[in-house]
Amino acid sequence: MSGFAFPTQDALRIARTALAEDLGGLDGVDVTTEATIDPSTLAVAHIVARAPGVVAGLPVIDLVLSECAAITGGAPVLCEIEAVDGSAVRPGDVLAILRGPAATILTAERTILNILSRICGVATATRAWAEVLEGTDTTVLDTRKTTPGMRALEKYAVRAGGGTNKRMGLYDVAMVKDNHKLAAGSITAAYERIRERFPDVPIQVEVTSVAEAVEAVAAGARFIMCDNMSPDLLGETIGALAGAGETVEVEATGGLTLERATAYAATGVDYLSVGALTHSAQILDVALDFVDV
Repeated sequence: MSGFAFPTQDALRIARTALAEDLGGLDGVDVTTEATIDPSTLAVAHIVARAPGVVAGLPVIDLVLSECAAITGGAPVLCEIEAVDGSAVRPGDVLAILRGPAATILTAERTILNILSRICGVATATRAWAEVLEGTDTTVLDTRKTTPGMRALEKYAVRAGGGTNKRMGLYDVAMVKDNHKLAAGSITAAYERIRERFPDVPIQVEVTSVAEAVEAVAAGARFIMCDNMSPDLLGETIGALAGAGETVEVEATGGLTLERATAYAATGVDYLSVGALTHSAQILDVALDFVDV
């Protein structure tokens, strides 16, 4: 899929941070495992789905295992990935097979499951929206309402689930929201100041009425976010912008639900942005089971 590249460096940073948190530092120790498991003991383990959903972030498994082995001085664990990011899974499906030191697998277990279940949950939530919008011209977008430190992985999960990323942060796209409008004095003033200071940065403008949308397009905006509009008001706004003679992308945002997604899509809106994809996604239940020791 286009734009589906796994964010390896971000995932590696997250894996190291999570392991350090669990071990009490990068020179820390898993006291239970060190006391009870002989370093020479080998095991085979399966990482399995306990619930239906969409998987994402599977490369994290090997990253965590490799980092854990490096931290603890254990031998490497062989990781065989049995699923594909973006694919649907059922309860009992094996996502990966691990072969190697039992101690390393046990020490890495919770870090792997914490990250993987979270990322799979985001992909699963996104797929529900993508399926509802299938057959329309509307695409589901994510937002910046992500778990601190995990944005790259969560936005990757949105792509795996069939959604599209909006801006990655404050640096790559300018977004004029209500407080910017108030502070600058108007939509037009805010837009012009951004264009003067950052001439090459895309600008998006949030609006709450037809009049604000028309003002934003007149100022030069070509991406309009319609905040908390009803489908009727959104349709009226899209109609007004169509009459402006400019090609403008329109996004609906604020208070959207799966039940109302098709009503919004029927207006001809280009995007629905849904913060819940990341801030409220339920984790996918994923487990690690020893099958041979």
